[in-house]
Amino acid sequence: MEAVLKQKLVDDLKQAMRERDKVRALVIRLVMAAIKNAEIARQTDLDDGDILGIIAKEVRQRGESIDAFRQGNRQDLVAQEEAELAILQGYLPRQMTREEIITEARRVIEEVGAQGPADKGKVMPQLIAHLKGRADGREINAVVTELLAS
Repeated sequence: MEAVLKQKLVDDLKQAMRERDKVRALVIRLVMAAIKNAEIARQTDLDDGDILGIIAKEVRQRGESIDAFRQGNRQDLVAQEEAELAILQGYLPRQMTREEIITEARRVIEEVGAQGPADKGKVMPQLIAHLKGRADGREINAVVTELLAS
């Protein structure tokens, strides 16, 4: 399956270079390098779902960096990371609300017939694959844990 998102990144990189947008070009190059490394590791091309996962990971890293730089009182680095974060978020689909995650989690729990916390291993892989790039893994985990405990 050809990755539409990968082609969009290539096109956006060319555009950023034409416009001499150094920050945008840098961010896209970093994402493309992460994609290339993942493809080498897996020895196969990535699909859009996998690429969204990589972008989501980059977004998470920027968020953690912003928190660390704020604690270190480095506003210059906070501003740089926030600019990169904004560019990355432009490639992710709209993030799901907690209620939407709960709805999807209930559907998957019903599908696999999960009864309690012991069945979490049946639910999580399917749900994460289905929501990849649209919801944070920690949020998904919290919702599934809550639903299976009740």
